Formats: sequence, structure tokens, C-alpha cells
Amino acid sequence: RPFLIWPLLLLVGWTNFTCRTAIISPTDLRTRLGSEAAIVTVRGTLAETPRLKLVERDGEEIWHSVAIFRVNEMRLQENFVPATGDILVNTPGLPATNFFAGQRAEITGIAARPPPPLADGLFDSRSFLATRGIYYQLKTESTNDWKILEPQLRRPPLTDRFLNWSRHTLALGLPAEDEPLRLLWAMTLGWRTAFTGDIGEPFLRAGTMHMFAIDGLRIALLSGMIVTFLRVLRLSRAWCGAIAIPTIWFYTAATGWEPSAVRASVMMTVVLGGWALKRPSDLLNSLAAAAFIILAWDPRQLFEASFQLSFFVMLVIALMLPPLNDFFDRLLRHDPLLPDELLPRWRRALILFSRQSARYCGLSFAAWIGSIPLSAYYFHLFSPVSTPANLLAVPLGTFALMANLGALVCGHWLPWLTELFNHAAWFFMVAMTRVSEWAEKIPGAYFYVPAPSLATIGIYYATLIAAFSGWFKTVRRKFFGATILIFIAGIYGWQWQSSRAETTLTVLPLNGGHAVFVDADGQSNDWLMNCGSEDAVGFTLKPFLRAQGVNKIPRLVLTEGSLRDCGGTPSLDKLFGIGELWTGDTKFRSGAYREIISQFEKPPSRHQTLRFGETNRCWQVLHPGANDNFTKADDNALVLLGDFHGTRILLLSDLGRAGQSALLERPDDLHADIVVAGLPTEGEPLCDALIDAIQPRVIVIADSEFPATRRANRALRERLEQKKIPV
Repeated sequence: RPFLIWPLLLLVGWTNFTCRTAIISPTDLRTRLGSEAAIVTVRGTLAETPRLKLVERDGEEIWHSVAIFRVNEMRLQENFVPATGDILVNTPGLPATNFFAGQRAEITGIAARPPPPLADGLFDSRSFLATRGIYYQLKTESTNDWKILEPQLRRPPLTDRFLNWSRHTLALGLPAEDEPLRLLWAMTLGWRTAFTGDIGEPFLRAGTMHMFAIDGLRIALLSGMIVTFLRVLRLSRAWCGAIAIPTIWFYTAATGWEPSAVRASVMMTVVLGGWALKRPSDLLNSLAAAAFIILAWDPRQLFEASFQLSFFVMLVIALMLPPLNDFFDRLLRHDPLLPDELLPRWRRALILFSRQSARYCGLSFAAWIGSIPLSAYYFHLFSPVSTPANLLAVPLGTFALMANLGALVCGHWLPWLTELFNHAAWFFMVAMTRVSEWAEKIPGAYFYVPAPSLATIGIYYATLIAAFSGWFKTVRRKFFGATILIFIAGIYGWQWQSSRAETTLTVLPLNGGHAVFVDADGQSNDWLMNCGSEDAVGFTLKPFLRAQGVNKIPRLVLTEGSLRDCGGTPSLDKLFGIGELWTGDTKFRSGAYREIISQFEKPPSRHQTLRFGETNRCWQVLHPGANDNFTKADDNALVLLGDFHGTRILLLSDLGRAGQSALLERPDDLHADIVVAGLPTEGEPLCDALIDAIQPRVIVIADSEFPATRRANRALRERLEQKKIPV
């Protein structure tokens, strides 16, 4: 039965996936290590050459090395025992040059499962690594924890030597290793170290980031250049395919066997193979064949963002582009009764140029339509400017890639021409960067949005596929499809209406401080309590707020003046824009706090004051009192009581013991369903008397893994456990 092929494919795929992910061997790392962190020594082989990762903290560049290590032995106690699995090694600094892919080594460090995300929307490294078969990471103190084992390899693999030679060749004639050159290395060679800090944000917002991935576009451009060159030499299709396909796979190997490059190479091998054998081309069939081969080889690829983007974008292009091209052809068609030979030459050239330009616009538009839900899901971005930005960025990137390939071909045997190609590539990269930066500055160019549900993504693609595959051709199917869409729209409308009464409160630990984000109905009613230090804003708060679809912060409340709670305010204002800054009327001694207040008091003033006893919207100020003047900053922290549809929430900030005593002496009703408290510098939060007065149903203690002094100690945990209240 033909219809049984689909459940059969699902069953075979599920079986293949289970075989790849299940714990079968008793030597599996998941069996050996379990879920607890442990100091281990592992022996095995480097699956890749360690790659550099640059992180900027407090204005200082910190280099780390990251590598995948294939384990075959490990030592937990005294003796080495067999072990199998891949582990991600993270080391400060750069190991010696004799550590490269294929080298046997012994590494000592702390092995643990990757940490889960701090909050919804933040990057989930545990799930990301699991899709690549990696379930543990090994952190070492320094490169001294690495040791080479015998037999020692003396020379790096050919791909490493080719990459080093290519980087040196592409830099010939250029005065310095600057940002455009690093971006050229990233685009041509897949050098990921180039994207540090905020370098990649303009490309991401403008929708041109795909130019730096070794994906289908890059492999297609490379294939087109090779085949065009070979056809100019008058080689047959068979010889073109025989030369182009191995060249593509060598390029894939040289760039580190990136999964996106492997997928694109498989796809291009299918397409070029059919073309070389003079078989009829069908993009949908080629796409399905490539997907089948890739998933049969590694079914975990299905859960990678790059796989989903590549194949869904190509699927939408394959379905949407033909009707778009037909529409543009009808729109630009001249009088059908007038032969082409009777048209002036300039008009024929103009029609041809207009038709090709329209098709190019249609291609860019179809690619954007195909990427919208997945871009929102993985990057929390909706970029209407993507289509016009790519109309300019893709040709510039193509010219830069062509110039780089020309430089690699000329190499050192024709240095003057290599330098000319390198300068041309540098110019085109600078131009492409300027286009992306210009595009992201256009009002309404991009918006950060919350991730859509998987059901929403499925409905979106199902509708597109049905619409452009001709499923709605008959009147009966049009009526049936319209009825289903109206029903789905009604469900979404009901969900939106019911969610308007919901309020979400998220507590984020921020390197010793903490922030509280209150997401109420409508973005204008959102509140952010504290923002952490500058590093905390850049590494944690910024991605979290963007994942919630926050484009502007209407109100920021600073509950106290310590750097760990308010030091990142200027950066936050630059990134998002802060509508109003609310503080208490206590004058903290912190110089950074005073500078922040003075900046927000400049005309037009955005600074507002929360005073004792006042109620602002849903928040009532319970502390400090008008006459309070504690010597310790923690005792002067703002205490806010909020009421959201009958649920009372008490925010204590890092209130110290003296401040807690003062709060208890006031006649205010402290009862709350949820209480959130940080760790004061001295003493403990939430004394027993205060807990008894609040009578909470849930206690939230905001501590941090780093620094260690900002962790909740055992005594505090045991005291709170005795209260029999969920903590």
C-alpha cells in the first residue's frame, strides 16, 4: 500500500535515532560518569583541532580553546577503565600546536553535564550538544592539563595545513589582521573565531548572517564557479561533475566537516550528479534524496537548527519560486503579437534585465518567507528588511568569495595578482558589512519576538506547502482549507484573549546580583527590577529579554546602589532604551549609582522616585521608611509588594537583618503568596520572624553559582527546609 510508506519511514527513522542515542554499551560515558560532576583523567583522540573562542569581560579579551575529544579510557579513582563517547573540552589559553585532530592525548579536568539554561529563551547548551552526541564537558585549569600520548603524530592533517596556508594567503598584501579580514576567513574558510562580542549582530538583524555559514548558498556559488570555469574550457558534463564533486568535498573537509557544509555538499552532489549524467532535474526530488541520505547517516541532524533552516527554506523556494517567476514573466511580457526581432535592442536588454532582477527579488523573498518561523524560534528575530538587504549583500558576498577563491588559486606563485584579489575581497566585505549595518538602522527593520510554538511552526509550513503545491486548486478544497484556517485562527484568538490576564515573573541570578522581570499584559506594563553588572547585562539579561520579545524597557527599578545590581544600566539603556528609571529616595554612596541617576535626570528627565507608602500601578513601597537611614546599603534596599489578579508578590531585594527588623515593626500587611529575596552581604535573608509574618506559599532565593560567596549556604538551606515551604 503506497500510503504505508510514511509510517514505515517514521518507524525506521525512530529506530535509527534510538540506536544512535540509547545507552547500549556498558562503557558509555553516561554510565561511567552519571549526573554528578567529577575530577577525571581521560585518554583518547582529538576529534578536531582545538579552536579559539574569544570572550570579552570588563574590557579584557579572554581566549579559550574548545575541542571535541573522543574518549576510549578514563580514570575516576586509581585505574583507567574503558570508556566510549565524545566530550567537549574547554581550556583557558591555546594548547601547543602539536595538539591537532587525530592526535592521541590525556587530559585532566572536571567532567560534568552542560548546565541547563538559567531561564526560558536562553541558549540551551545541553540540548545543543546532545544533538551532536556530546553529553559532558570537561573543564581544565590550564593547558598544562593536556599531555600527548605515544605514538605521537608529527604533522597536522592535510585540512589543518590547508586552512593555515589559506589564512596566510588571504592576508597577503593587507596591512593588518582587522575585522573585514577575519570576516573573510569566516565566510571562505568557516573560521568561527571571527564572531566575537557583537560583531555578528548587524548581519543577524539584517538577515544576512547566512553568508558566513558554509551552507547551500556557499556550496552552490562554489559549484557554479567551478562548473562555469570548466565549461569555458569546453569540458563535457561528465568531466565537469567528476572534477566539481570531489572539489566540493575537499572544501567541506578543509573547513572542518561542518554539519551545514556536509548537508549542502550532499545536496549539491545529488544535483550535480544528475546534471552530469544528463538526467532531468527536479529540485524537490533532489532535496528529498539529500534529506534521506543525511538522516539515514545521522538522524540527530533533524533536531539541528541549521538542518531545519536549510531544508525548509529550500522547500519553500522550490514550491514558491515557479509561480512567482510566472507572475513576473506575465507582468513584464511585451506585446505577444510583436516578434522579439522587431523590438529595439535596448528594449530587449531592458526586458531581460528586468525579468532577471524580478526573479532574483522573488528568490530572496521566497527564502525570507521560508525562514520566518524558524528565525523567530531560534534567534527570536523578525526581520522585514531581510529581502532588500540580501538583494545587495548576496552579490557583494559573492564577489568577495570569488576574489578569495581567485587569491587561493593564484597563491604565492603569482603574488601580485593574489594581493589584487585580496584587496578586492576586503573592499567587498567592507561594503557588505556597511549594507548590513545600514539595513539594521532602518526604522522597523527588525523586531525581537518570543519563540512561536512548534504547533504554530507546523501550521505555517503546512499552509505554505498546501498553497504552493496546488492543493487548493479545487473549490471544495479551497472551502475546506479556509474553514480549517478560520477554526485555527479562532483558537489562537481565544488563547490570546485568555493569556491577557496572565502575568509571568522571572528571577534571574546575575553574577552575585539578581534581576526580576515582570511580564504583564501589554509590553507597556512590563517591569524590570535591577539589571546586574555590565557583564551580566551582556551575557545573560540581554539574550533573556530578547527571547521574551522585549524591544524597549518601559520601566527599570533600581532597588539599591551596588554595582552587582545596577552597574549595567548604561549598557541596558544603549541596547534597549529605558523609558523610565525608578529608584527609592535613599541616597546611596555608590559613585556608579549617582552617575546613573544624574544621566537619567538630564532633560528630558526619565528619573522617577518611589517613596515609602506610595503605590505605583500594582506595586506598593513598604521599605525604607521616610526617616530610615541605615549605615549598610543592603538595609536601605527597596521592598515592593505587588498584587496581580489576587496573587501577592513580595520583592525583598538583598534586604539585610536590620532592614528586616524595621520591616517587621511596621503595621503593613506583609502577607504574600510568593516572596523573592536575594543574599545580603552580611547575614541571611528572610529571618524566621519575617517568614512567619509573610506566610508565603513559595520562597525564591536568588543566589548565583559565581562568585562562590553569593551562593546560599547549607545553614540557610536547612533552616528554610524546616519551614516546610517550597523553596
